[in-house]
Amino acid sequence: MIVVALIALLTTIVLPSYQSSIRKARRADARSALTYVAQLMERLNTEKNSYMTASLGSAATDLYKAATENGYYALNLSKTATTFTVTATPSGNQAQDPCGTYTLTQSGLRGASLPVEQCW
Repeated sequence: MIVVALIALLTTIVLPSYQSSIRKARRADARSALTYVAQLMERLNTEKNSYMTASLGSAATDLYKAATENGYYALNLSKTATTFTVTATPSGNQAQDPCGTYTLTQSGLRGASLPVEQCW
């Protein structure tokens, strides 16, 4: 009985910490994906002189698959001729993450549901 109580106690202490670490790793993947898209947009803007005419092509498909492969984040890119915003929205198990949605703009402005310092 003591062993069962000890295991239950350890589980209540260790499990939340483990889940927090998993969410943190998934957040890092989302941030990496946002940075990658921003780099592609800047590269394509250099070639085309406009974000609007820039098409990410197959690189975007690969990126979207990577970010949403396990259904943790959905990526969205909105753009005009002079600006873009990439958004990573948590879904599935990651939807309960307190950092929520991540954004990154052409000027490098980062955003999150919580203060940026806590999430980025």
